[in-house]
Amino acid sequence: MMKKIFTLAAALLFAVGGLTAQNSFKGIVKYEVASTGEVAIDIPAEARLAEIKVSGNDMYTKSAIFCGGLTECVLIQNLTQTSCMDYGPFLSYLRSQDFEFTYQGKGKLMMKHTYKESDFDSVDIEDKEPGHFYYEYVNGETKQIAGRTAKKMVRHAYDEEGTDHPMVMWYTDEIGPKINILFGGIKGMPLECTIDQGEGKAITYTATEIVSGKVKEADFLLPDGYETLSDEELETLGTELQDAMELLSEE
Repeated sequence: MMKKIFTLAAALLFAVGGLTAQNSFKGIVKYEVASTGEVAIDIPAEARLAEIKVSGNDMYTKSAIFCGGLTECVLIQNLTQTSCMDYGPFLSYLRSQDFEFTYQGKGKLMMKHTYKESDFDSVDIEDKEPGHFYYEYVNGETKQIAGRTAKKMVRHAYDEEGTDHPMVMWYTDEIGPKINILFGGIKGMPLECTIDQGEGKAITYTATEIVSGKVKEADFLLPDGYETLSDEELETLGTELQDAMELLSEE
């Protein structure tokens, strides 16, 4: 499978089905988020701490570093991802610019996507094609993070000129799904990762504490107040948003 780097619009509409193996860990992985590049980034106080609640293959987070953009919270159940997203301010802005949409709601949307295990069969096969990526699991390199032995992985991503932009991640395969779709299908839970923001800026999130047993079923319930659109309605909205963004970029 050719592995193009997904855009938000493409990921928003991607939906398929399957199952994966399970770890038994139940608890909370807590992180600190810090600016680690040559050029400092001011990280808001509410974004400096993050956490992921885990129960076997289920995960839940509402932390900005893992949700980002318009997503307010994410629930992972095996290979199914449900995201609660607030398009309200974005839609209001576009409507103020005289863009019209078939969808007339307030923009608080619940989006559910289920992947197949086979969708990730090739993510650790070397692929240097421009616009593609692959994961390199580095044998023999480990370090201790939050009391766990973390293994090294490198995400190699190639731009349209074929230049590699590697991202190092330290992970454990003893927590979370065997195929972690929240993090692009890696084989476990990230404990440390540095994200290059460009222009000398970088953000690193590092696990500081792994708490066992502090979760219950209620911790994995999604909030109320979100609409669920049909596949056809989502496709229409995605196309209209894409068209609007393209027109704005041309101005």
